[in-house]
Amino acid sequence: MTITEPSAGPACLPPGRTPTLAHVAELAGVSPATASRVLSGSTRVSRAARMQVEEAVQRLGYVRRRPASREPRTSGAVAAVFCEDSARVFGDPFFARVLWGIKRELDGRAPLVILMAGRPEEWRTTAEYLRGGHVAGVLLISSHRDHPAALVHAAAGAPVVLAGRPLTDVPLPYVDADNRGGARAAVRHLVASGRRVIATIAGPSDMAAGVDRLAGYRAGAEEAGLDTTGLIGRGDFGQLSGEHAMNRLLDRRPDLDAVLCASDPMAVGALRALRRAGRRVPDDVAVVGFDDAPIAQRVRPRLTTVRQPIEDLGARIVRELRACMGGKSLSDRGVVLKTKLIVRDSA
Repeated sequence: MTITEPSAGPACLPPGRTPTLAHVAELAGVSPATASRVLSGSTRVSRAARMQVEEAVQRLGYVRRRPASREPRTSGAVAAVFCEDSARVFGDPFFARVLWGIKRELDGRAPLVILMAGRPEEWRTTAEYLRGGHVAGVLLISSHRDHPAALVHAAAGAPVVLAGRPLTDVPLPYVDADNRGGARAAVRHLVASGRRVIATIAGPSDMAAGVDRLAGYRAGAEEAGLDTTGLIGRGDFGQLSGEHAMNRLLDRRPDLDAVLCASDPMAVGALRALRRAGRRVPDDVAVVGFDDAPIAQRVRPRLTTVRQPIEDLGARIVRELRACMGGKSLSDRGVVLKTKLIVRDSA
């Protein structure tokens, strides 16, 4: 397959002209067949071609037009698309809580289809299902940078609402928690309690929650005049990654006296690493998590954490999707829900 330089032509369509797959292909500098394979989730395209098609879809605002014969098949169903593999979805209580909020708000008024698209083959299946015109709207949950929302929207040909701020400049509505503000409040609490060498275990850099919680930590540290050299670790929101990151932080900065973890499971992993290292919590090292998951109150010491309204987030994305399905504009509009620091025993 030959990739040419993207054209600038179709990006300036006449007013009222609906972009087509041919326009996407022309702007991306690929063949219509390649553009179609990208929208179908096929892996038989190069990374460069995929990125050019994604950019073209976003610039044009392309959405697949459903054949009229398929319209009756939608039945008003809503698809919840989890951009994680099944092990993560079933193992992290965050997803169950989001799903509970979605079900509570739907209240049986529309069928709910649950799709998981964490692996390439799962995304291909999901894209083909959405292209079949089976759903009237899509809830996109836990989207990563390499799960572009614009392609989901284009494939589904139906309204899409995101749970979480998109990292790309895509004009779709979303509902998020105040991740940055919550992390900043946690750092302020740690500083007020006398901690001066405050580390963080950040989440994935390809997810808005990971990016924003790290930004909040940095803002809080800068506000307090703290040096963060060697104090930033990384995890994937899971417990094992938190334990490994805590061990690395202790090796680099044995003088640290506090750690903000970007999820409660990572905080639980950090507690385990600190216990093995002979550090007392909170006497030697204070620990703060994020989410206020059920485990935060079961672990010992009980976890100080930033509470985000997860069930409410699930309910709100359904309300936003209903608004879009009712004809409201799909312009860029984000809803940010408040977070709250819950102080317990660990910090």
